[in-house]
Amino acid sequence: MNDSFPRIITLLRTERKLTQKQAADALDISQALLSHYERGARECGLDFLIKAADFYGVSCDYLLGRTSDRNGARLTVNDIPEPESAEDKLLKGSTLPVLNKKLIANSLNILFDLLQKVDCADLTNQVALYEMVAVYKMFRILYQANAGNAPSFFSVPDSRFRGFSDASMSILEANITALSKGGRVGGMMPVESVEALHMTFETLSGDYPLFAASLMSLIRSAENAMDIGPAQHPHNQ
Repeated sequence: MNDSFPRIITLLRTERKLTQKQAADALDISQALLSHYERGARECGLDFLIKAADFYGVSCDYLLGRTSDRNGARLTVNDIPEPESAEDKLLKGSTLPVLNKKLIANSLNILFDLLQKVDCADLTNQVALYEMVAVYKMFRILYQANAGNAPSFFSVPDSRFRGFSDASMSILEANITALSKGGRVGGMMPVESVEALHMTFETLSGDYPLFAASLMSLIRSAENAMDIGPAQHPHNQ
């Protein structure tokens, strides 16, 4: 069927803490057949696909890996909530996570505004992918800290996760460097002018009065971490 289906039906079963036999009984098939489906050794028919979607309360598109939304929705810009307007307010009550989140979010506001001024779609996409991989790595490390979490949550196997993610970030960083300096990378178009990237502390403070202080703090914390390592907390400097 496809590479995503075996992983996703395994994930859904383990999230419900069902054994293969329990899930097979509920889906009216043998445990051996379900094992084949979960290992990708056999392809299921349409009837089973629909039955599994109904049983797990997800869409067929989700089972097939065509969408990351379990209800089958395709996200658009308007569907994504603003970080501070999400109904389920995160990071309540703890000062340190809120502080770090704001430093990073405010600095990203500056970063992506600069990218908008440069107006290079390929550069913006490469920077966004770099940031996504970085967040993905941290989320996956925290997810895997609990041995009870289903490894099938991710499509890249654990044996290749660190090497692949590090390699992709190195490639993306090289692409970003080349594009930002006017070099072509494959079929990607480089930056035409870096005039919008002329910056001083005064221009940053003037252009981003709400966010510049966060960026300066982030830079100081990052450079402290480079000098002293993670043992000494940067906010204690």
